This record gives sequence, structure tokens and C-alpha cells, in this order.
Amino acid sequence: MSHQEADRGFFLVFEGGEGGGKSTQSRLVADWLEAEGRTVTRTRQPGGTDVGARLREILLDPATGSLDPRAEALVYAADKAEHVATLLAPALKRGEVVVCDRYVDSTLAYQGAGRAVDPGELAQLSAWATRGLRPDLTVVLDVDPLVGLGRAGDHDRIESEPLDFHQRVRGRFLALAAERPEAYLVVDADRDPQAVHAEVREAVAARIEAHR
Repeated sequence: MSHQEADRGFFLVFEGGEGGGKSTQSRLVADWLEAEGRTVTRTRQPGGTDVGARLREILLDPATGSLDPRAEALVYAADKAEHVATLLAPALKRGEVVVCDRYVDSTLAYQGAGRAVDPGELAQLSAWATRGLRPDLTVVLDVDPLVGLGRAGDHDRIESEPLDFHQRVRGRFLALAAERPEAYLVVDADRDPQAVHAEVREAVAARIEAHR
């Protein structure tokens, strides 16, 4: 399902490691877009649907303990499949701007680089689960894991992984952005949130204008 076939809206995704401010930046850009008169759906992965919320609990609750990496990847894929089918694709078809906190790149970074699951298999699984739906723009909020984890407060199941896990995750996000620079914006997230937002807003405004 190509983007043109799937929708008339604009699909914006925030990615990056822990503590980069994805929730804050998602809220700020959604508020700005709504003030500009656009209809916005703001959501997140995992989660974003009733089923997704239950899957999020399984994935992030420390009480879950260790999961086989393939099982973990499949639960994330199930969340994505439900999210695309019931929320993302319908909103985009209505012509809305969808602002999503995490998407496919998180699977490629966390399960691929973090868990060492075969990246080709993960990419195929994720493309199948999402019906090939890609973002119009992915903003990677880049921050040193030492800084980001320090911001995270009580650590969930994924945040509790060792530092080298998070360093591999960061490396994969940056590598993905370098592979397709025309579809990404990498932002230094170790700054005042309003300064980060200003940079994001400028890029999003230009991309939405070009998207028309």
C-alpha cells in the first residue's frame, strides 16, 4: 500500500532513544498544527488502540520479565497491525495529520540492534504488519543514552536494559536516518524543548507544503 494509495493526509513520526522528549515534541507539534487549523490525530506505539494498550502493558511492564526476542518482535508487530488498520490508515484517508510517537524504526532499532534479531526479517515483518505504510517525515530526537536514561524516571522493562543495549539502539536510529536522509530529520534533543520544537516546526511546515 503506497502512501498515495493509502491516504491524503500527512504522516509524521517521532523516533529516538529513551528520554529524547518524543511525547513532549509530539504534543507541541500537534498543538501548533491544530492552531494552524489542521485536524490532527496524535498517537503512539505501542498503544494507540484498546488492544495496543494491553499489548503495551505486556511489553513494558517489568513484571513480564524476559521475552524471546522473536516473541517480543511479534507482539510489537501485532500492535502495529492493529494500529495501522484501525487508527492510522483511516485518519490519513480522512486527510488528517497523524503525529505518532514511535513506529517501525523502533522495531528495527530495539529488536534489530538491541536484541540482535535479523534486520531483514524484521523489516519484512514490519512492512507486512503495517501494509507498507511509511511516514512522510521521521524526526529522530537524538540524545546520548546516559542523558536520556537519566531523564526517564522509573525505568520500564525496555529502559532497564544495560547501557550498551541503548547505545546500539541509538546507532541504528542514526544509521536508518543516514540511509534515507530525504525522509528524516535528525535533531539534537539535548536542548531546551522549545528550541527543539522550533527546528521541528520549520521542517514539518516545509514538508507539509511540499506534500500538497
